[in-house]
Amino acid sequence: MEIERKFTIKHLPEELDNYESAEIEQGYLCRAPVVRVRRYGEEYILTYKNRVAAGEGSPIVNIEEEFPLTKEAYEHLRGKADGNIISKRRYRIPLYDGLVAELDVFHGKFEGLVFAEVEFKDVEQSMAFIKPDWFDEDVTDDYHYSNGYMSSVK
Repeated sequence: MEIERKFTIKHLPEELDNYESAEIEQGYLCRAPVVRVRRYGEEYILTYKNRVAAGEGSPIVNIEEEFPLTKEAYEHLRGKADGNIISKRRYRIPLYDGLVAELDVFHGKFEGLVFAEVEFKDVEQSMAFIKPDWFDEDVTDDYHYSNGYMSSVK
């Protein structure tokens, strides 16, 4: 189960290069349910996601399953992806109580777009979340910030 919220940001955190990061490339084979292929650094992953809950002011809750791929399988499936291939650098920034902000800095067609996601252990933790000062608007409910949607933008 994946429970997450998304935020725009006011400014990049200081000393961003000191945080763990990786280049990500991903393509979508299907958007409902989501079937995605991803290169995360040197890992290759097939992901199945199906939304089970979402609502105004609440987190997105997905069933999510990930399966490892070989590089060859990834490249084969990537060639079958619909729309845009999403390219970004993801920074993993520790927050409090074991929470981590995944800050995505996009490349290519979406150069300049930056937003952060935080995953939670349960809905209660997500609703009690106090965002850091570098976070801005909660865009969890805005589908425009979905990578699946972005892959379909012409």
